[in-house]
Amino acid sequence: MNLSLKKYVLPLKHTFSISRESHNFQDTLIACLSHQGKTGYGEATSNPYYKITLESMEQEIEAIKKEIESFDFTTPEKFHAFLTTKKLSNFALCALDLAAHDLYGKLLEKPLYSIWGTDISSYPITNYTIGLDTLEKMVEKIKEFPWPIYKIKLGTDHDVAIIRELRKHTDAIFRVDANCAWTAEETIHNAPLLKELGVEFLEQPLKADDWNGMELVSHHSVLPTIADESCIVESDVEKCGLHYNGINIKLTKCGGLTPALRMISKGKEMGLKVMVGCMTESTVGISAIAQLLPQLDYVDMDGALLLKEDIADGIKILEHGKLIFPTLGGSGITLKA
Repeated sequence: MNLSLKKYVLPLKHTFSISRESHNFQDTLIACLSHQGKTGYGEATSNPYYKITLESMEQEIEAIKKEIESFDFTTPEKFHAFLTTKKLSNFALCALDLAAHDLYGKLLEKPLYSIWGTDISSYPITNYTIGLDTLEKMVEKIKEFPWPIYKIKLGTDHDVAIIRELRKHTDAIFRVDANCAWTAEETIHNAPLLKELGVEFLEQPLKADDWNGMELVSHHSVLPTIADESCIVESDVEKCGLHYNGINIKLTKCGGLTPALRMISKGKEMGLKVMVGCMTESTVGISAIAQLLPQLDYVDMDGALLLKEDIADGIKILEHGKLIFPTLGGSGITLKA
């Protein structure tokens, strides 16, 4: 195989804020794996919360480039198993694993969802994220982008008031993501008020390691809860199943499609609702997520919709969440430049 890396700084349409950080640009790394005349593309974004930068991922991958290029590629799963012996961060591992899956499907001339034996005739609609902002700007974002499902980022001392005001401007489904900002008491108090306002579920209300708090929430919240920061890797699924109603799997955090498929299977086995989310990836990462759609209950794959400019072609998200799947094999990705 031939390996190359491309670094991009993706400008966002709006300042993106959650309870702990804000940014106007998203740094992203694209891994390109070429073999037998085909090229597969994978992506991982930087993330300050997890102390991941473009430079750190690039250094990790470049350090084993010769080993990667000499690897006898047959399947993404065998490639992933090889990579896990190299002590890569899960973010760097994700970029390579997604590229391997895209390459594999292109070599077989089949999309991944077909290789996995799933049917795209029915799939969940992605939510569109409204980041924390002034109330006026949050309302403006909803008016600017009419959508059937919104994920609302919260984490203030007036969160219920925010949802009450936003509800005046749309009858869309709301999902609330506090990004670890609430206490158990706040969650239990807010849940019935938010349920009356059309909120479907609460994502990661408490700190990732507050299992005692989540034990209280699991018994007293009138809204379902979905784990995000508490559910990073495969071993987290079982513990989350005891405290949450569902899990939000991030490809970048767990290390790519290979472990994500196992996490989906484990989550379903435990009776959990299964969601896959994004980390403001371009269409490269979003197209990989799209291949999982038939297996999911919920999805957050709006990353490319939040960008001023995209860097790739692949899955196309149309009005009201309808999708046009790419005709290429794999995840169906082509880079624009």
